[in-house]
Amino acid sequence: MLKKAALPLLSNFMVQWWFKILAIATFLGILIFGRIDGLSIYTFYNFAVVKLNGPQLLSQSYKDSNFTNISVNLPKSNQILDTPSNLSPQVSSNLLPWITVDHEANYTSNLLARWLAPGGEPCKDSSTVGIKIPRLDGNNGNVELLTGDVHEFVFHTFDNLGLPHCLGGDYFETDLSSERWKARPPIKDLGNGSYSFSLQVHPDFAGDYNLTIILLFRHFQGLKLKPERFVFDKVLRAVPIKFLRSASHLPEIRQCKESDYFKDVWSGRWTRLARNDSCPVSNDGRYRCQEPSFPCQKPWCDGALGLLESNGWVYSAHCSFKLFKSEDAWNCLNNRWIFWWGDSNHRDTIRNILNFILDVHDAADVPRVFDRNITNPNNPSQVVRFTSIFNGHPNDTGNYEGLNSLINAEYRELLKGYFSHDVVPETIIMNSGLHDGRHWPNISQFVGAAQYAAAFWAEVKQGVEKRGVEPPEFIYRTTVAAGGYARRLAFNPHKMEAFNGVMLDKMRQHGALNRVIDDFDMTYPWHFDNRCNDGIHYGRAPLKKKWTDGQIGHQYFVDLMLGHVLINALCVR
Repeated sequence: MLKKAALPLLSNFMVQWWFKILAIATFLGILIFGRIDGLSIYTFYNFAVVKLNGPQLLSQSYKDSNFTNISVNLPKSNQILDTPSNLSPQVSSNLLPWITVDHEANYTSNLLARWLAPGGEPCKDSSTVGIKIPRLDGNNGNVELLTGDVHEFVFHTFDNLGLPHCLGGDYFETDLSSERWKARPPIKDLGNGSYSFSLQVHPDFAGDYNLTIILLFRHFQGLKLKPERFVFDKVLRAVPIKFLRSASHLPEIRQCKESDYFKDVWSGRWTRLARNDSCPVSNDGRYRCQEPSFPCQKPWCDGALGLLESNGWVYSAHCSFKLFKSEDAWNCLNNRWIFWWGDSNHRDTIRNILNFILDVHDAADVPRVFDRNITNPNNPSQVVRFTSIFNGHPNDTGNYEGLNSLINAEYRELLKGYFSHDVVPETIIMNSGLHDGRHWPNISQFVGAAQYAAAFWAEVKQGVEKRGVEPPEFIYRTTVAAGGYARRLAFNPHKMEAFNGVMLDKMRQHGALNRVIDDFDMTYPWHFDNRCNDGIHYGRAPLKKKWTDGQIGHQYFVDLMLGHVLINALCVR
């Protein structure tokens, strides 16, 4: 009996050894040939996620998908292991891509379709009160992710009965912040009550972060004319996350070139490169926390960071920006004519460019209709012409007409007059403005207004071309994210983001768009309170007085950064 029993035991033993030999041979084959059936070593590696030395996390970029993690009996920890990303197999495991967001094709028609989507089912007629994030919930606050990787999460909404809500259109605000990093994790509406968002941090900024998710409005209610009574505005998640420095590398951010401004939607971040904790507001309302010559750190910016008066913060996106000294800015703008068409944020930006960048100090206020040849005080031979026409109302003392101003014939002729001669502005910087948020009853009517505005400016451009004159270039500067208390109002971020998308759609369709500067993305990380804004303006002049948030003085560097970005766009040729 013992001899008969020994045979299957021996057989099992040999099978196990043959299986091990086969597994080793397969692995060596992958190492030798580099790929099997199109799978690179990088792809194969991601199918098995293994932890060594206790809590050390070894993962690449991951996202929710149909893949299942392979379970290995190693010491347990609370770290999150994600499933493989969609990275190309040809990308090296130590060189990963940056997060990028693209403007949705057919944005306007898709937005209208989602806005008009019928209910008729309990899960569609319900309202969201909470979310479930399967791979973040239940980790006892011990979430660790690797820097460099793109970590994508999917969450699901539910109603007051705890049942799934199965319709999109909710507006979630997201924020990923540390002491040296502030960014908006891009979020995608999947249309069925589920949403995805992505997190990514550069290896140089490893450390402790907070992820915040706020449900501001439900099912397109932020697009209503008077959305205040529909606001939800509740923090649904505040998750501490530790980003561990990995060996992965991200492509170095290079300084912006002309083609970088063809991108309609940006996904940038503010990084803090210096900090001075003993930096009170001065008597003139300014924050001179670093010397003006304090240098940038590449690749995050180029030039003197101290000029921004931001106590070390600087913005970068898919490319980085130069911070201009007065002399360099003048050399770029000399003998040029820039035409501005937009809301009162334009007025602040023009004043800040004049005062902070061009060293012109005789323009304490920029009126709603402004047309002036500006001379370099340090070199009288250099002149730039700035023309700015307010688009909040055809009458420069009125408000809340926005694009509807163009139905006024006299106002249209005023605008056309600047483009009816042999010399015309070479660049138009425009935005739709916050006033549209207070004017249009619904998104459908705004779409009609955007169509009319784009057709008008296309006609202006064609009129210039027909005379054989070089037509102006169009730069669309997206509307800011209203901040603090104004997040709940008629020009709330939900509505302005939608209006921005519609305007970009229509301007491109009519051939009246050359470049984009995404000021919505630039202002968004600072819109949760009023430290950097009064609700709707990010560039109010420095002043040592009580501010909207009750503190003395306010930050103005966000709009000053925009001024530098605009000059970057004007100076790349």
